[in-house]
Amino acid sequence: MMSRNEVIAAMKQRVFEANLELPHYGLVKLTWGNVSEINRELGIIVIKPSGVKYEKMQADQMVVTDLAGHVLDEENLNPSSDLPTHVVLYQAFEKINAIVHTHSTNSVMWAQAGRDLPAYGTTHADAFYGRIPCTRQITEAEVKEAYEVNTGQVIVETFKKRKIHSDEVPGVLVYGHGPFTWGDSPMKAVENSLILDEICLMAKENKKINPGICEIPQYLLDKHYYRKPFILRARLSKVVKPLSFLLMSDQIVS
Repeated sequence: MMSRNEVIAAMKQRVFEANLELPHYGLVKLTWGNVSEINRELGIIVIKPSGVKYEKMQADQMVVTDLAGHVLDEENLNPSSDLPTHVVLYQAFEKINAIVHTHSTNSVMWAQAGRDLPAYGTTHADAFYGRIPCTRQITEAEVKEAYEVNTGQVIVETFKKRKIHSDEVPGVLVYGHGPFTWGDSPMKAVENSLILDEICLMAKENKKINPGICEIPQYLLDKHYYRKPFILRARLSKVVKPLSFLLMSDQIVS
């Protein structure tokens, strides 16, 4: 069994490597963006430090906090300014283990436009079960009170009011701000961020080609989302509709 220090070191390495993927995939510029991971058993969050250039970043610079976002080592650098948003999401979405925030161009375009991202195709449906919501605009009072905390609260409010499951739609567009994605690991959260940016670009171009484009039908959305074996295992006991068409082994792919 790994010791506490060994677990933290492994978390720092994963968060560090995931953060480096952001500029690699063109999802961030300058020092924008951040990745975090939570370990609820140890009661810690590991997150990217604030203001450190990606090319100079090191694994041991990742910041360790408690579950409320309090830095545990005074010698640490300052954590990302978005940490309070991460804390709120971890508290509300208990199944997620990692969070990514970027200012990737295509996702930010949709966030600034204040629009949900419809599921126009199967590339979208492979990762997100339905449209990806855009939150309401955060109010002046919310900004003055606690901007980063209330950014998280606005995200949670959106999912609750619209009855969206965070495990089925692992991402959101924050009005006027940008995307947050999550997953069961830092790399999975980065993957979801990359997919989100790509489908935002596809959707933008789709609207140019066909201004009257419609979302894909429910049966096609279901097929592409549920055909993944890990999703089938997780959802078999909860899905009400018949699953015979999902369980044809020759049609299940990884």
